[in-house]
Amino acid sequence: MTADTTDQEGRAADPADRRREQRGWYFYDFACSVYSTSVLTVFLGPYLTSVAEAAADPGGFVHPLGIPVRAGSLFAYAVSASIVVAVLVMPLVGAAADRMGRKKPLLAAAAYVGAAATAGMFFLEGGRYLLGALLLIVANASLAVSMMLYNAYLPQIAEPDERDAVSSRGWAFGYTSGALVLVLNLVLYSGHDSFGLTEGEAVRVCLASAGLWWGAFTLIPLRRLRDRRLARETAGPSETGAGPVGNGWRQLRATLADMRRHPLTLSFLLAYLVYNDGVQTVISQASVYGSEELGLDKTTLITAVLLVQVLAVAGALAMGRLARSYGAKRTILGSLAVWTVILAAGYLLPAGKPVFFYCLAAAIGLVLGGSQALSRSLFSHLVPRGKEAEYFSAYEMSDRGLSWLGPLVFGLAYQLTGSYRDAIISLVIFFVAGFALLLRVPVRRAVVAAGNPLPERI
Repeated sequence: MTADTTDQEGRAADPADRRREQRGWYFYDFACSVYSTSVLTVFLGPYLTSVAEAAADPGGFVHPLGIPVRAGSLFAYAVSASIVVAVLVMPLVGAAADRMGRKKPLLAAAAYVGAAATAGMFFLEGGRYLLGALLLIVANASLAVSMMLYNAYLPQIAEPDERDAVSSRGWAFGYTSGALVLVLNLVLYSGHDSFGLTEGEAVRVCLASAGLWWGAFTLIPLRRLRDRRLARETAGPSETGAGPVGNGWRQLRATLADMRRHPLTLSFLLAYLVYNDGVQTVISQASVYGSEELGLDKTTLITAVLLVQVLAVAGALAMGRLARSYGAKRTILGSLAVWTVILAAGYLLPAGKPVFFYCLAAAIGLVLGGSQALSRSLFSHLVPRGKEAEYFSAYEMSDRGLSWLGPLVFGLAYQLTGSYRDAIISLVIFFVAGFALLLRVPVRRAVVAAGNPLPERI
Protein backbone atom coordinates (compact mmCIF):
# COMPACT_ATOMS: atom_id res chain seq x y z
CA MET A 1 0.00 0.00 0.00
CA THR A 2 1.43 3.37 -0.95
CA ALA A 3 0.87 6.80 0.48
CA ASP A 4 -1.68 7.81 -2.18
CA THR A 5 -4.07 5.05 -1.07
CA THR A 6 -4.84 6.75 2.26
CA ASP A 7 -7.29 9.49 3.16
CA GLN A 8 -6.29 12.71 4.91
CA GLU A 9 -6.62 11.02 8.32
CA GLY A 10 -4.14 8.28 7.33
CA ARG A 11 -6.73 5.50 6.92
CA ALA A 12 -6.71 3.24 3.88
CA ALA A 13 -9.00 4.71 1.23
CA ASP A 14 -9.85 1.29 -0.19
CA PRO A 15 -12.41 -0.41 2.13
CA ALA A 16 -10.93 -3.83 1.33
CA ASP A 17 -7.48 -2.68 2.44
CA ARG A 18 -8.95 -1.14 5.58
CA ARG A 19 -10.82 -4.35 6.46
CA ARG A 20 -7.65 -6.38 5.94
CA GLU A 21 -5.79 -4.13 8.34
CA GLN A 22 -8.63 -4.32 10.86
CA ARG A 23 -8.58 -8.13 10.75
CA GLY A 24 -4.86 -8.04 11.46
CA TRP A 25 -5.47 -5.64 14.34
CA TYR A 26 -8.01 -8.01 15.94
CA PHE A 27 -5.37 -10.70 16.18
CA TYR A 28 -3.25 -8.83 18.70
CA ASP A 29 -6.13 -9.14 21.18
CA PHE A 30 -6.27 -12.80 20.15
CA ALA A 31 -2.54 -13.12 20.83
CA CYS A 32 -2.11 -11.42 24.20
CA SER A 33 -5.40 -12.11 25.97
CA VAL A 34 -4.27 -15.62 26.94
CA TYR A 35 -1.71 -13.99 29.25
CA SER A 36 -4.41 -12.10 31.16
CA THR A 37 -6.67 -15.16 31.39
CA SER A 38 -4.45 -18.18 31.92
CA VAL A 39 -1.40 -16.55 33.52
CA LEU A 40 -2.68 -13.68 35.68
CA THR A 41 -6.21 -14.79 36.47
CA VAL A 42 -5.78 -18.55 36.95
CA PHE A 43 -2.33 -20.07 37.29
CA LEU A 44 0.50 -17.71 38.21
CA GLY A 45 -0.75 -16.26 41.50
CA PRO A 46 -1.18 -19.55 43.37
CA TYR A 47 1.91 -21.10 41.77
CA LEU A 48 4.27 -18.18 42.45
CA THR A 49 2.97 -18.08 46.02
CA SER A 50 3.78 -21.79 46.45
CA VAL A 51 7.29 -21.23 45.06
CA ALA A 52 7.82 -18.34 47.49
CA GLU A 53 6.51 -20.42 50.40
CA ALA A 54 8.97 -23.18 49.50
CA ALA A 55 11.82 -20.66 49.80
CA ALA A 56 10.47 -18.89 52.90
CA ASP A 57 12.09 -18.92 56.32
CA PRO A 58 10.30 -20.54 59.30
CA GLY A 59 8.37 -17.32 59.85
CA GLY A 60 6.94 -17.42 56.34
CA PHE A 61 9.07 -14.60 54.92
CA VAL A 62 11.28 -14.36 51.85
CA HIS A 63 13.97 -11.69 51.61
CA PRO A 64 14.32 -10.15 48.12
CA LEU A 65 17.15 -7.61 48.23
CA GLY A 66 17.27 -8.18 51.99
CA ILE A 67 13.70 -6.88 52.47
CA PRO A 68 11.42 -9.18 54.52
CA VAL A 69 8.31 -9.97 52.46
CA ARG A 70 5.58 -12.39 53.50
CA ALA A 71 5.50 -15.16 50.90
CA GLY A 72 1.76 -14.79 50.38
CA SER A 73 2.20 -11.11 49.46
CA LEU A 74 4.89 -11.58 46.81
CA PHE A 75 2.49 -11.93 43.88
CA ALA A 76 0.56 -8.78 44.79
CA TYR A 77 3.75 -6.79 45.29
CA ALA A 78 5.13 -7.96 41.93
CA VAL A 79 1.93 -6.91 40.17
CA SER A 80 2.14 -3.51 41.86
CA ALA A 81 5.79 -3.14 40.82
CA SER A 82 4.88 -3.99 37.22
CA ILE A 83 2.28 -1.21 37.25
CA VAL A 84 4.88 1.29 38.45
CA VAL A 85 7.25 0.22 35.65
CA ALA A 86 4.46 0.46 33.06
CA VAL A 87 3.42 3.94 34.23
CA LEU A 88 7.01 5.16 33.90
CA VAL A 89 7.58 3.58 30.47
CA MET A 90 4.26 4.13 28.66
CA PRO A 91 4.47 7.94 28.27
CA LEU A 92 8.01 7.66 26.92
CA VAL A 93 7.08 4.99 24.39
CA GLY A 94 3.88 6.78 23.41
CA ALA A 95 5.68 10.05 22.79
CA ALA A 96 8.39 8.27 20.77
CA ALA A 97 5.79 6.42 18.69
CA ASP A 98 3.94 9.59 17.73
CA ARG A 99 7.13 11.55 17.17
CA MET A 100 8.66 8.92 14.86
CA GLY A 101 5.41 7.76 13.29
CA ARG A 102 6.56 4.16 13.84
CA LYS A 103 4.33 2.30 16.27
CA LYS A 104 4.86 -1.15 14.77
CA PRO A 105 8.52 -1.72 15.75
CA LEU A 106 7.73 -0.58 19.29
CA LEU A 107 4.65 -2.84 19.40
CA ALA A 108 6.79 -5.76 18.22
CA ALA A 109 9.44 -5.07 20.86
CA ALA A 110 6.93 -4.82 23.72
CA ALA A 111 5.01 -7.90 22.57
CA TYR A 112 8.04 -10.14 22.21
CA VAL A 113 9.66 -9.01 25.44
CA GLY A 114 6.40 -9.88 27.21
CA ALA A 115 5.97 -13.17 25.36
CA ALA A 116 9.56 -14.19 26.10
CA ALA A 117 9.17 -13.39 29.80
CA THR A 118 5.96 -15.44 29.91
CA ALA A 119 7.54 -18.39 28.11
CA GLY A 120 10.45 -18.15 30.56
CA MET A 121 8.05 -18.97 33.39
CA PHE A 122 8.56 -22.61 32.39
CA PHE A 123 11.79 -22.41 34.41
CA LEU A 124 10.00 -21.22 37.55
CA GLU A 125 10.48 -24.13 39.95
CA GLY A 126 12.01 -24.95 43.30
CA GLY A 127 12.67 -21.77 45.24
CA ARG A 128 13.10 -19.42 42.27
CA TYR A 129 10.64 -16.85 43.53
CA LEU A 130 12.87 -13.94 42.50
CA LEU A 131 12.91 -15.21 38.91
CA GLY A 132 9.12 -15.52 39.01
CA ALA A 133 8.65 -12.01 40.37
CA LEU A 134 11.04 -10.54 37.77
CA LEU A 135 9.34 -12.35 34.87
CA LEU A 136 5.94 -11.22 36.11
CA ILE A 137 7.06 -7.58 36.32
CA VAL A 138 8.54 -7.68 32.80
CA ALA A 139 5.59 -9.49 31.24
CA ASN A 140 2.91 -7.36 32.88
CA ALA A 141 4.63 -4.07 32.07
CA SER A 142 5.25 -5.20 28.48
CA LEU A 143 1.59 -6.09 28.07
CA ALA A 144 0.55 -2.61 29.23
CA VAL A 145 2.96 -0.90 26.83
CA SER A 146 1.93 -3.08 23.90
CA MET A 147 -1.78 -2.53 24.58
CA MET A 148 -1.23 1.23 24.62
CA LEU A 149 0.37 1.04 21.15
CA TYR A 150 -2.26 -1.41 19.90
CA ASN A 151 -5.14 0.80 21.04
CA ALA A 152 -3.54 3.81 19.36
CA TYR A 153 -4.04 2.16 15.96
CA LEU A 154 -7.84 2.24 16.28
CA PRO A 155 -8.40 5.82 14.99
CA GLN A 156 -6.11 5.04 12.04
CA ILE A 157 -7.70 1.81 10.85
CA ALA A 158 -11.43 2.56 11.27
CA GLU A 159 -13.77 5.30 10.12
CA PRO A 160 -15.54 7.14 12.96
CA ASP A 161 -18.80 5.23 12.42
CA GLU A 162 -16.94 1.89 12.40
CA ARG A 163 -15.02 2.18 15.63
CA ASP A 164 -17.57 0.79 18.07
CA ALA A 165 -17.95 -2.35 15.98
CA VAL A 166 -14.22 -2.71 15.29
CA SER A 167 -13.27 -2.25 18.95
CA SER A 168 -15.96 -4.74 20.01
CA ARG A 169 -14.71 -7.34 17.55
CA GLY A 170 -11.19 -6.92 18.91
CA TRP A 171 -12.36 -7.64 22.45
CA ALA A 172 -14.40 -10.59 21.15
CA PHE A 173 -11.29 -12.05 19.49
CA GLY A 174 -9.42 -11.68 22.77
CA TYR A 175 -12.07 -13.38 24.86
CA THR A 176 -12.34 -16.17 22.29
CA SER A 177 -8.64 -16.97 22.52
CA GLY A 178 -8.68 -16.64 26.31
CA ALA A 179 -11.49 -19.19 26.56
CA LEU A 180 -9.92 -21.58 24.03
CA VAL A 181 -6.50 -21.67 25.66
CA LEU A 182 -8.01 -21.87 29.14
CA VAL A 183 -9.96 -24.98 28.10
CA LEU A 184 -6.77 -26.59 26.77
CA ASN A 185 -4.86 -25.64 29.90
CA LEU A 186 -7.54 -27.01 32.19
CA VAL A 187 -7.53 -30.32 30.28
CA LEU A 188 -3.76 -30.55 30.75
CA TYR A 189 -3.87 -29.43 34.38
CA SER A 190 -6.71 -31.69 35.48
CA GLY A 191 -5.31 -34.71 33.62
CA HIS A 192 -1.62 -34.11 34.29
CA ASP A 193 -1.08 -37.66 35.56
CA SER A 194 -2.25 -39.14 32.27
CA PHE A 195 0.21 -36.87 30.44
CA GLY A 196 3.08 -38.03 32.66
CA LEU A 197 3.44 -34.66 34.37
CA THR A 198 3.41 -33.55 37.96
CA GLU A 199 0.99 -30.81 38.96
CA GLY A 200 3.81 -28.24 39.05
CA GLU A 201 5.09 -29.29 35.62
CA ALA A 202 1.59 -28.98 34.19
CA VAL A 203 1.29 -25.43 35.55
CA ARG A 204 4.68 -24.49 34.08
CA VAL A 205 3.65 -25.84 30.68
CA CYS A 206 0.42 -23.82 30.86
CA LEU A 207 2.36 -20.65 31.72
CA ALA A 208 4.91 -21.14 28.96
CA SER A 209 2.25 -22.02 26.37
CA ALA A 210 0.63 -18.61 26.94
CA GLY A 211 3.94 -16.94 26.02
CA LEU A 212 4.33 -19.06 22.89
CA TRP A 213 0.75 -18.30 21.84
CA TRP A 214 1.29 -14.58 22.44
CA GLY A 215 4.44 -14.54 20.31
CA ALA A 216 3.09 -16.70 17.48
CA PHE A 217 -0.14 -14.80 16.85
CA THR A 218 1.54 -11.40 17.15
CA LEU A 219 3.03 -12.12 13.73
CA ILE A 220 -0.37 -11.53 12.12
CA PRO A 221 -0.89 -7.90 13.21
CA LEU A 222 2.77 -7.15 12.54
CA ARG A 223 2.31 -8.30 8.93
CA ARG A 224 -0.93 -6.40 8.34
CA LEU A 225 -0.66 -3.17 10.32
CA ARG A 226 1.35 -0.35 8.84
CA ASP A 227 2.93 2.81 10.16
CA ARG A 228 1.80 6.32 9.30
CA ARG A 229 3.46 9.64 9.82
CA LEU A 230 0.62 12.13 10.24
CA ALA A 231 0.80 15.86 10.76
CA ARG A 232 0.34 16.59 14.43
CA GLU A 233 -2.36 18.96 15.64
CA THR A 234 0.36 21.23 17.01
CA ALA A 235 4.10 21.12 16.77
CA GLY A 236 5.82 19.23 19.49
CA PRO A 237 8.76 20.52 21.48
CA SER A 238 12.16 20.77 19.94
CA GLU A 239 14.06 17.53 20.03
CA THR A 240 17.51 18.98 19.76
CA GLY A 241 20.02 18.91 22.50
CA ALA A 242 18.63 15.95 24.45
CA GLY A 243 18.82 12.20 24.37
CA PRO A 244 15.86 9.91 23.78
CA VAL A 245 14.92 9.77 27.47
CA GLY A 246 15.16 13.53 27.87
CA ASN A 247 13.07 14.06 24.76
CA GLY A 248 10.56 11.50 26.03
CA TRP A 249 10.04 13.28 29.34
CA ARG A 250 9.94 16.64 27.58
CA GLN A 251 7.26 15.29 25.28
CA LEU A 252 5.37 13.86 28.25
CA ARG A 253 5.26 17.29 29.87
CA ALA A 254 4.07 18.75 26.57
CA THR A 255 1.36 16.06 26.32
CA LEU A 256 0.08 16.75 29.82
CA ALA A 257 0.03 20.46 29.07
CA ASP A 258 -1.73 19.79 25.77
CA MET A 259 -4.41 17.70 27.47
CA ARG A 260 -5.38 20.76 29.48
CA ARG A 261 -6.47 22.24 26.15
CA HIS A 262 -8.98 19.39 25.83
CA PRO A 263 -10.84 19.45 29.16
CA LEU A 264 -13.74 17.39 27.79
CA THR A 265 -11.35 14.58 26.89
CA LEU A 266 -9.96 14.78 30.42
CA SER A 267 -13.51 14.64 31.79
CA PHE A 268 -14.11 11.36 29.97
CA LEU A 269 -10.79 9.99 31.25
CA LEU A 270 -11.82 10.82 34.82
CA ALA A 271 -15.16 9.02 34.41
CA TYR A 272 -13.40 6.03 32.84
CA LEU A 273 -10.83 5.94 35.65
CA VAL A 274 -13.61 5.72 38.25
CA TYR A 275 -15.88 3.11 36.71
CA ASN A 276 -13.05 1.02 35.27
CA ASP A 277 -11.53 0.83 38.76
CA GLY A 278 -14.79 -0.75 39.86
CA VAL A 279 -14.76 -3.20 36.94
CA GLN A 280 -11.17 -4.28 37.56
CA THR A 281 -11.80 -4.73 41.30
CA VAL A 282 -14.87 -6.91 40.74
CA ILE A 283 -12.86 -9.13 38.39
CA SER A 284 -9.83 -9.39 40.67
CA GLN A 285 -11.80 -9.97 43.89
CA ALA A 286 -14.57 -12.24 42.58
CA SER A 287 -12.60 -15.41 43.24
CA VAL A 288 -11.76 -14.26 46.79
CA TYR A 289 -15.44 -13.52 47.39
CA GLY A 290 -16.43 -16.89 45.93
CA SER A 291 -13.99 -18.92 47.99
CA GLU A 292 -13.99 -17.03 51.30
CA GLU A 293 -17.59 -15.83 51.56
CA LEU A 294 -19.49 -18.36 49.45
CA GLY A 295 -17.34 -21.42 50.23
CA LEU A 296 -16.90 -22.48 46.59
CA ASP A 297 -14.14 -24.85 45.48
CA LYS A 298 -11.39 -24.11 42.98
CA THR A 299 -13.01 -26.07 40.16
CA THR A 300 -16.15 -23.95 40.44
CA LEU A 301 -14.13 -20.73 40.43
CA ILE A 302 -12.06 -21.71 37.38
CA THR A 303 -15.16 -22.84 35.50
CA ALA A 304 -16.79 -19.50 36.32
CA VAL A 305 -13.77 -17.69 34.83
CA LEU A 306 -14.19 -19.76 31.67
CA LEU A 307 -17.89 -18.89 31.55
CA VAL A 308 -17.04 -15.19 31.78
CA GLN A 309 -14.63 -15.55 28.86
CA VAL A 310 -17.14 -17.32 26.63
CA LEU A 311 -20.05 -14.98 27.31
CA ALA A 312 -17.85 -11.88 27.05
CA VAL A 313 -17.50 -12.64 23.32
CA ALA A 314 -21.26 -12.50 22.81
CA GLY A 315 -21.56 -9.52 25.14
CA ALA A 316 -18.94 -7.46 23.32
CA LEU A 317 -20.57 -8.09 19.94
CA ALA A 318 -24.09 -7.46 21.24
CA MET A 319 -23.15 -4.19 22.91
CA GLY A 320 -21.37 -3.13 19.71
CA ARG A 321 -24.69 -3.56 17.89
CA LEU A 322 -26.54 -1.64 20.60
CA ALA A 323 -24.07 1.21 20.18
CA ARG A 324 -24.96 1.45 16.50
CA SER A 325 -28.58 2.16 17.50
CA TYR A 326 -28.19 4.11 20.73
CA GLY A 327 -24.61 5.42 20.66
CA ALA A 328 -21.58 4.33 22.66
CA LYS A 329 -22.17 6.72 25.56
CA ARG A 330 -25.73 5.56 26.24
CA THR A 331 -24.71 1.92 25.89
CA ILE A 332 -21.86 2.34 28.38
CA LEU A 333 -24.22 4.11 30.80
CA GLY A 334 -26.59 1.17 30.49
CA SER A 335 -23.77 -1.28 31.22
CA LEU A 336 -22.84 0.66 34.37
CA ALA A 337 -26.42 0.31 35.58
CA VAL A 338 -26.18 -3.44 34.98
CA TRP A 339 -22.88 -3.58 36.90
CA THR A 340 -24.63 -1.97 39.87
CA VAL A 341 -27.37 -4.62 39.74
CA ILE A 342 -24.70 -7.34 39.56
CA LEU A 343 -23.09 -6.10 42.79
CA ALA A 344 -26.45 -5.99 44.54
CA ALA A 345 -27.13 -9.56 43.40
CA GLY A 346 -23.66 -10.62 44.54
CA TYR A 347 -24.33 -9.20 47.99
CA LEU A 348 -27.44 -11.41 48.25
CA LEU A 349 -25.91 -14.64 46.86
CA PRO A 350 -26.42 -17.64 49.17
CA ALA A 351 -23.28 -19.52 50.27
CA GLY A 352 -22.53 -22.98 48.93
CA LYS A 353 -24.75 -22.60 45.84
CA PRO A 354 -22.55 -22.75 42.72
CA VAL A 355 -25.47 -22.30 40.32
CA PHE A 356 -26.12 -18.76 41.60
CA PHE A 357 -22.42 -17.91 41.30
CA TYR A 358 -22.49 -19.15 37.69
CA CYS A 359 -25.46 -16.87 37.00
CA LEU A 360 -23.48 -13.95 38.40
CA ALA A 361 -20.47 -14.88 36.27
CA ALA A 362 -22.71 -15.02 33.19
CA ALA A 363 -24.03 -11.53 33.88
CA ILE A 364 -20.47 -10.21 34.35
CA GLY A 365 -19.39 -11.79 31.07
CA LEU A 366 -22.24 -10.18 29.13
CA VAL A 367 -21.32 -6.62 30.19
CA LEU A 368 -17.56 -6.93 30.70
CA GLY A 369 -16.33 -7.04 27.10
CA GLY A 370 -18.80 -4.48 25.81
CA SER A 371 -18.14 -1.86 28.45
CA GLN A 372 -14.38 -2.14 27.83
CA ALA A 373 -14.65 -2.17 24.04
CA LEU A 374 -17.00 0.79 23.80
CA SER A 375 -14.93 2.83 26.28
CA ARG A 376 -11.92 2.34 24.02
CA SER A 377 -13.78 3.29 20.85
CA LEU A 378 -15.43 6.32 22.48
CA PHE A 379 -12.07 7.60 23.70
CA SER A 380 -10.61 7.19 20.20
CA HIS A 381 -13.00 9.94 18.99
CA LEU A 382 -11.67 12.34 21.64
CA VAL A 383 -7.96 12.07 20.71
CA PRO A 384 -6.38 14.85 18.60
CA ARG A 385 -5.03 13.56 15.30
CA GLY A 386 -1.35 12.60 15.37
CA LYS A 387 -1.31 12.15 19.16
CA GLU A 388 -2.93 8.73 19.39
CA ALA A 389 -0.12 6.90 21.20
CA GLU A 390 0.46 9.72 23.68
CA TYR A 391 -3.20 10.01 24.62
CA PHE A 392 -3.70 6.26 24.74
CA SER A 393 -0.75 6.05 27.14
CA ALA A 394 -2.85 8.21 29.50
CA TYR A 395 -5.85 5.94 28.81
CA GLU A 396 -3.81 2.82 29.51
CA MET A 397 -2.47 4.36 32.72
CA SER A 398 -6.07 4.98 33.76
CA ASP A 399 -6.77 1.32 32.98
CA ARG A 400 -3.74 -0.23 34.67
CA GLY A 401 -1.72 2.31 36.58
CA LEU A 402 -4.48 3.86 38.65
CA SER A 403 -6.59 0.80 39.45
CA TRP A 404 -5.51 0.60 43.09
CA LEU A 405 -8.32 2.53 44.75
CA GLY A 406 -10.97 -0.15 44.24
CA PRO A 407 -8.96 -2.91 45.93
CA LEU A 408 -8.15 -0.46 48.74
CA VAL A 409 -11.85 0.29 49.30
CA PHE A 410 -12.65 -3.43 49.15
CA GLY A 411 -9.90 -4.21 51.68
CA LEU A 412 -10.84 -1.40 54.04
CA ALA A 413 -14.51 -2.39 53.94
CA TYR A 414 -13.60 -5.94 54.89
CA GLN A 415 -11.18 -4.77 57.59
CA LEU A 416 -13.80 -2.50 59.18
CA THR A 417 -16.76 -4.87 58.95
CA GLY A 418 -15.25 -8.36 58.74
CA SER A 419 -17.73 -9.13 55.96
CA TYR A 420 -16.90 -9.81 52.33
CA ARG A 421 -20.53 -9.03 51.51
CA ASP A 422 -20.09 -5.50 52.82
CA ALA A 423 -16.81 -5.30 50.90
CA ILE A 424 -18.38 -6.29 47.57
CA ILE A 425 -21.33 -3.92 47.93
CA SER A 426 -18.95 -1.06 48.76
CA LEU A 427 -17.82 -1.12 45.12
CA VAL A 428 -21.21 0.23 44.01
CA ILE A 429 -19.81 3.73 44.62
CA PHE A 430 -17.45 3.38 41.65
CA PHE A 431 -20.25 2.57 39.21
CA VAL A 432 -22.61 5.22 40.57
CA ALA A 433 -19.89 7.91 40.52
CA GLY A 434 -18.63 6.78 37.10
CA PHE A 435 -22.19 6.90 35.74
CA ALA A 436 -22.67 10.44 37.06
CA LEU A 437 -19.34 11.66 35.68
CA LEU A 438 -19.86 10.11 32.24
CA LEU A 439 -23.42 11.46 32.06
CA ARG A 440 -21.99 14.99 32.38
CA VAL A 441 -19.53 14.60 29.46
CA PRO A 442 -20.90 16.23 26.25
CA VAL A 443 -19.26 13.73 23.94
CA ARG A 444 -20.34 15.38 20.68
CA ARG A 445 -18.76 18.66 21.77
CA ALA A 446 -15.68 16.74 22.92
CA VAL A 447 -15.25 15.14 19.47
CA VAL A 448 -15.49 18.52 17.75
CA ALA A 449 -13.11 20.09 20.27
CA ALA A 450 -10.53 17.39 19.50
CA GLY A 451 -10.79 18.28 15.79
CA ASN A 452 -12.32 14.97 14.72
CA PRO A 453 -15.33 14.26 12.47
CA LEU A 454 -18.57 13.42 14.25
CA PRO A 455 -19.88 9.87 13.77
CA GLU A 456 -23.58 9.45 13.09
CA ARG A 457 -24.15 8.11 16.60
CA ILE A 458 -21.92 8.51 19.64
